[in-house]
Amino acid sequence: MLKTTFLTCVGWVLAITAAADSPARPNVVVFLVDDLGWGAIGAYGNEFHETPHIDALCRRGMRFSNAYSACTVCSPSRAAILTGRYPARLHLTDWIAGHERPDAKLRIPDWSQQIDHTETTLPEALREHGYRTAFFGKWHLIPQYKQWSAEQIAQGRAAHSPDQHGFDVNVGGREWGQPNGRGKYFYPFDMPGLHQGRDGDYLTDRLTEEAIRWLDGTDDQPFLLYMSYYTVHTPVMAKQADVERFEAKRQARKAAGLPTPPEKDAAVYAAMHASLDDSVGRIVDHLAKIGKQDNTIIFFTGDNGGDRHSACGGLRGRKATAFEGGVREPTCIVWPGTVAPDTQSDEPIIGNDFYPTILEMAGLPSLPGQHCDGESLVPLLRQSGGLKRDALFWHYPHYHRTSPYGAIRRGDWKLIEFYEDGKLMLFNLADDPHEQRNLAAENAAMATQLLEQLQEWRADVNAQMPTAN
Repeated sequence: MLKTTFLTCVGWVLAITAAADSPARPNVVVFLVDDLGWGAIGAYGNEFHETPHIDALCRRGMRFSNAYSACTVCSPSRAAILTGRYPARLHLTDWIAGHERPDAKLRIPDWSQQIDHTETTLPEALREHGYRTAFFGKWHLIPQYKQWSAEQIAQGRAAHSPDQHGFDVNVGGREWGQPNGRGKYFYPFDMPGLHQGRDGDYLTDRLTEEAIRWLDGTDDQPFLLYMSYYTVHTPVMAKQADVERFEAKRQARKAAGLPTPPEKDAAVYAAMHASLDDSVGRIVDHLAKIGKQDNTIIFFTGDNGGDRHSACGGLRGRKATAFEGGVREPTCIVWPGTVAPDTQSDEPIIGNDFYPTILEMAGLPSLPGQHCDGESLVPLLRQSGGLKRDALFWHYPHYHRTSPYGAIRRGDWKLIEFYEDGKLMLFNLADDPHEQRNLAAENAAMATQLLEQLQEWRADVNAQMPTAN
């Protein structure tokens, strides 16, 4: 008994000494915005939306001009961030629960609707090293097969909610891909942790308020705060005062002959972005208030392209399409004391990269067997070097505003292969960022070379292919 007590005390002393000798682990905040278009914020050229807090955040760190989501729809790209793996490798390749197209030319594969528990997610990896982890907002990684009963969906929720994949706290995360309660974006919400409220409460605000309350209890323990906002996904709903302000702005711009979003609900959509911006600003300001701003790393990005062309910065396509408007994201990373303010990288990056990047930033060992499809962005952030890989890949064997396709970007070249008929589209994004000129016939050698590399990658990750119907 005395020996055990002595050894225990020695262990405590060693642990305390090690903690005193090692620098404090940085906190991590991830802002993941639903359906955020590449051109939806001021820092990326939008003149109608007002996002001063997000723009200021971009100026505090490094802004990426060629940042991509891992898929053009939400569930796969979210899984890729959490696992560091391509959706094709996970076999989680569509939004949950996806579409059924019984009369389509191709039959979609038997894909997965969940992150397997054999995966070590980012929050699980951080939690193993003493991090507190909290999730707020949209999860959409819970299986909900069309034939399932409500009881089966509830069982899936219990097995695959955020708290089953590494988060200590879950506020708002369930199987929904958009606010689906009776109040939509307004109370009541029918979401975990948001059962209490008042009529008129706005979802974006409430998530932020709950996150701030959680931050106040973090003390000196390092944390991961994962703010996965439902906004700006449909339904397009916002606070009335903001809507009226942007409608007046829209009318004034039209009268002055200035460019104005063409959609009838443009003012409501802009108001949703304003609420998002206000929430980001409130959290950033609160980090400063509680003395944690200088030791907190911040990631800001989206899960796929905008749901309307006017939010995509002139890029071709939108959410769920094979083109840049469906997959390129406004992205910035703030790393106080390391990343020089107001810098920009043009290197292509993807959501898979966040996992290994955060581990290296925190001084934690990498897990190459887990985040095998991501590469740490630390060399870019330190401006000390580039990335080792030469290409990014996408695989979407489904129907949703598009027919099934695969894509590769290598350097300035991008190739899209449509699986129904083998049609190829080749673009040079440096010369043609809006993908207007298909060079597949004109530069057949490059198209063939990229197609072979894309096919080799699909074989390597064991991508599921659609079959003839």
